[in-house]
Amino acid sequence: MFSSLFVFRGRASPMAEFAVSVGAAVLVVALWELAARAGIIAPQFLPSPSRVIVALWTMLTEQNLLWHVGVSTLRVWIAFLLAAVMAIPIGIMMSSYRIVGAALEPMIDFIRYLPVPALVPLSIIWFGVGEETKIFLLWLGTFFQLVLLVADDMRRVPQEFVEVARTVGANSRQVMVDVALRWMGPTLLDNLRITLGWCWTYLIIAEIVAADSGIGYVIWTARRFVKTPEVMAGVVVIGLIGLVTDQLLRLLHRRLFRYL
Repeated sequence: MFSSLFVFRGRASPMAEFAVSVGAAVLVVALWELAARAGIIAPQFLPSPSRVIVALWTMLTEQNLLWHVGVSTLRVWIAFLLAAVMAIPIGIMMSSYRIVGAALEPMIDFIRYLPVPALVPLSIIWFGVGEETKIFLLWLGTFFQLVLLVADDMRRVPQEFVEVARTVGANSRQVMVDVALRWMGPTLLDNLRITLGWCWTYLIIAEIVAADSGIGYVIWTARRFVKTPEVMAGVVVIGLIGLVTDQLLRLLHRRLFRYL
């Protein structure tokens, strides 16, 4: 069952991959626990997994952690969906019509290299310290990356497919819907999955801006009082949410594109 895992680009069974994934995670956690208990790492810098679990349970039962998780999840999904709704048509237009690409691509390339933390003061000036600023910062870290990925997906549609569709009488809308979107569907969903992960990475930055809710707020408050187990627990929660979301989107990808 495991032999194909050692073959270059071999195809292993899902059960074998799951077993290896779980085993690797258990090994890392066990080594972390042993290192913490042996005093190799000071607990104020890296508490043991057992202390993190205790802190996580306390946060769930006494500090309304689930409510903070819900608030952060809502912010991320609003920003991500807004970015996707804007980036997909703009990216398609950039690759389909060179005048659009020539006009927008240099500006997008310029903005996407700007560090999001450096734009926090400007976002506060523009939007204040309310929800708009948090959504804007999350959107900012997602949109400019996604629009270029969509444009690249569109460029990879084989020109032969477009020419064949034109030959049989397809108009521009039909070429777009029946040829281009169908061909780029699998990679588009993959890019959406990847950029959703990027959106979560900007959560802490977004939620330290005069926030009173969200996982980022919880982590930042714990940091202020040097509660390292609670900081680690918040980080673990973000990682678990990302892992579950990523696996669900992978499952959706397999269901939608069974032919791959």
